[in-house]
Amino acid sequence: MRAMVLEAAGQPLVEAELPDPEPGPGQILLEVGACGVCRTDLHIVDGELTEPKLPLVLGHQIVGRVIGSGPGTGLFVEGARVGVPWLGWTDGECRYCCSGRENLCVSAKFTGYDLDGGYAERVVVDERYCLPLIGDQPDEHVAPLLCAGLIGYRSLRLAGEGESLGLYGFGSSAHIICQVAVAQGWEVYALTREGDTETQALARELGAHWAGAVGDPAASDLDAAIIFAPAGELVPEALRALAPGGTVVCAGIHMSDIPSFPYEILWHERTLRSVANLTRLDGEEFIPLALSVPVRTEIQVYPLEDANLALNDIRHGTVRGSAVLSVAGEPAA
Repeated sequence: MRAMVLEAAGQPLVEAELPDPEPGPGQILLEVGACGVCRTDLHIVDGELTEPKLPLVLGHQIVGRVIGSGPGTGLFVEGARVGVPWLGWTDGECRYCCSGRENLCVSAKFTGYDLDGGYAERVVVDERYCLPLIGDQPDEHVAPLLCAGLIGYRSLRLAGEGESLGLYGFGSSAHIICQVAVAQGWEVYALTREGDTETQALARELGAHWAGAVGDPAASDLDAAIIFAPAGELVPEALRALAPGGTVVCAGIHMSDIPSFPYEILWHERTLRSVANLTRLDGEEFIPLALSVPVRTEIQVYPLEDANLALNDIRHGTVRGSAVLSVAGEPAA
């Protein structure tokens, strides 16, 4: 099978022919239709997430169809379309798994990090961590829901309740969760780099009440804020824009250092918290919700062999919405 392989941190992915994987007990074999390209993948390539399996096939926003199965399976029939997210396996017995917090499992394995992922024509996965996918949306449009959407959804839930929500950075995750938040009645403020009028226009197109530059006083007295950009300097900015009792959620798996800030901008019972990974329940709740809104994913599609180009475009912030690899069949528009 064709695959794009990371052999060492800091190096471009290498196109390779690998043997087809064989499903073991509890695993299913998928033919990959599409795989989203995530900023987390970029953090792995750049060595900012430091303990990946090497060599590694990246990719944890996988849409595929079942073409084989190992012993002890039975959740999905052959031909079923399934989604594969970041969480690939948990031990089921640690204190986090036993308290409904499997996203914090001490022994967890993650797709496209500890386990080979979807930058390949085929992949084997534990069927218990796959999500059934219904509807007729093209694979390329569904793929971003499996991480960008799921992490955005978890972040939105942890942001609490309120009327006004700030989204710092308006890329893959924010453009999805903006639509969900608007459908739930939030007044969304999209904050981007100064002069990024194209992204701000996209935010308004997707329902944002206001879009402008970080620091603009028009986006103030917010009930909640979610920081999607991996920039620690946005944390004090978001706290300053927050109303008393509000919450700032840091949604990324990696962020640059947060600069020191005065206690007064945290006072008045403001909360600062992070989001880590996801649970299967997040997926079971979010995928039907996204279809019911319905969420419209803006995508930029690349063939599998152009995975390095997709990663580079994410690095430079030139992707409108989500980057997706089309692995099988004709790519969606």
